[in-house]
This record gives sequence, C-alpha cells and structure tokens, in this order.
Amino acid sequence: MKLSMLLWLMSVLPQPLADQTCLATTVYLEARSQSTVGQMAVAEVAMRRRERGQWGGTVCDVVKSPHQFALTTTPLTQQIDNLTAFQKAWDIAGKSITNWDLPADERRFFVPHADHFATVSVSPAWSHNRSAVTIGDHRFYTVN
Repeated sequence: MKLSMLLWLMSVLPQPLADQTCLATTVYLEARSQSTVGQMAVAEVAMRRRERGQWGGTVCDVVKSPHQFALTTTPLTQQIDNLTAFQKAWDIAGKSITNWDLPADERRFFVPHADHFATVSVSPAWSHNRSAVTIGDHRFYTVN
C-alpha cells in the first residue's frame, strides 16, 4: 500500500482508529528496523507532544506537523510493504496510546521528558547542548 492511501484512510477513519493508524505509520516510517524499545520511544515522543498540545490536539495532528516526523517528509509514493513490520508498529501504537490513557504516575516511560529525536548520523541545531538518550539508531532529546 502506498503512503498516500494510508494518509487518505487517516482522514476518513473515526478518531481513535485514525490516531492509531497515524502513530503506527509514523513508527513504521521512523523506526521499523529498530528494537521494540526504540519503536516505543518514537511513539512516546509523539504521545508526549500530543499531551503538551504544542503540535496539535490529536496524534494525527502531531505527526502531520510540517517537518516534525517522517509522515510529512516521506514521498507519498512510498510503499508500506513490510506487513510484518507494520503489524508490529500497529501493536506498538496501540500499546502506546493505551499507556498514555493511564494517569501520568502509572505510565511506563522509555525516554522520560523527551520530545524530539533524530538519527545518530545527524546533529540538528536544536540538539546542541542537550542531554540525550540513545536507543538503537536514534537519540532522544528534551528540547521543550
């Protein structure tokens, strides 16, 4: 399935299902080759941003914010063709959403306070002088 088709589905699905689809697609695009912990950390950053409201009020708003996640920087013709990886991303998205439905003191965190991440091969300007947690090929930062 092409990314363009998933984006269309996100626009017509009811909100809870749209949010899981948006988050699963983001986890797939950003971290499908990473460990479960790495994928959960990517989902956690998106969920933390949603909770803070700076990037939108829904998961879909957050991950569709311009230039914030791969969902807006990946060509629409990109094939989502690794169904095993997408199923794992779907499961992780569901677990992450369920985790964030819990009271804050009951949630499980993988990258506490992190609201940004980047691959280890780059050093964005916003990452300078920030402490980071590295999981797999990503560094997770607290910027805001």
